[in-house]
Amino acid sequence: MFIGTMSKIFKKKNSPYWWWTGHYKRKRYRRSLKVSKEAHAHKIKEYWDLQLMLDKTDFLNLPHEHKPLIKDSIWEHLKFLSKRKSDNAVKSAQATFNKFKNYCNKSKLERLDQLTIKVLNGFIEFLDCSAKTKKNHMGVIKRWLDQVVMEDILPKNPALYVSLPRVVPMDLHRLLTDEDLDIIFKDPGPWETYYSFLLYTGLRAGDVSLLCRENIDLEKGCIVSLVRKSRRTHEFPLAERLRAHIPPDMRPRQPLFPQLYATNEKRLNQNLSKPRKHMQQLLAAASRPKATLHSFRHTFNTKLRDLGMSIEDRRVLLSHATSSVTKIYTHPNLEVAKELINKL
Repeated sequence: MFIGTMSKIFKKKNSPYWWWTGHYKRKRYRRSLKVSKEAHAHKIKEYWDLQLMLDKTDFLNLPHEHKPLIKDSIWEHLKFLSKRKSDNAVKSAQATFNKFKNYCNKSKLERLDQLTIKVLNGFIEFLDCSAKTKKNHMGVIKRWLDQVVMEDILPKNPALYVSLPRVVPMDLHRLLTDEDLDIIFKDPGPWETYYSFLLYTGLRAGDVSLLCRENIDLEKGCIVSLVRKSRRTHEFPLAERLRAHIPPDMRPRQPLFPQLYATNEKRLNQNLSKPRKHMQQLLAAASRPKATLHSFRHTFNTKLRDLGMSIEDRRVLLSHATSSVTKIYTHPNLEVAKELINKL
């Protein structure tokens, strides 16, 4: 059996006791069993072998370097993250680890080998936050312990088996009601044109942010734009009410929304937080449910459905096209869509 091959017991000259010798992490150790009877020695040996199988080494009294401390491992992991992740990601991880170290201090946990499934479940209960935030914190812990396992410090990651609370999804991309739209357009700040384009084109927030004057064909009454998600150029109807939002003296490559325009994905997402936060603050002040910029797209789709547009036409219009669709709209369909959009 596996246990019998892990170690052996033997007698030393000039010693009344039986001794145990075995390997742990590629190193051989010898310990006195402090018993003189062979039968008793065999029982202790079997117990110690079982402890090693469970990666429990207290009986070996290993020196400090063989028992890595939690605080040291966290510090090394943060150094690792600082070289590979953004400052915000590192700060977020630091916040999680501060809570975890606080929990470990209260629970008198110092060593990595003390981290069990039960201990991590206790950390989940210790956290005073939402289920989603608990899940995020445990994600940080899991990635750290993944690294610990890769370095062969722990045999397996206990974070894989914790019981996380159920996260109830919020419908953030909800439909905007007429009341919501009145609130938003009553005080749109510098984002009136941007909100209008979101509502009357159904384009994704990032795609609207990247529109330039050359993407607008006023004569044809359409928007020709690259949809980032599909990486294809599509043609969208231009609602008549959007014409007034396009300055006549714009240069062809001039962005419609210079305060949002960015070719860098990270910068673009940062810029989009401005109109999103403004809209959410307006809704919150009116005690309305939270929504996102994507809610405009959802609203656009729902209003066209209510006006009688088929699901197939709406799918194409919203660039949910199948692989067989090479161009978003033929001219007759574009005109039909334009008529319906102008009724919104």
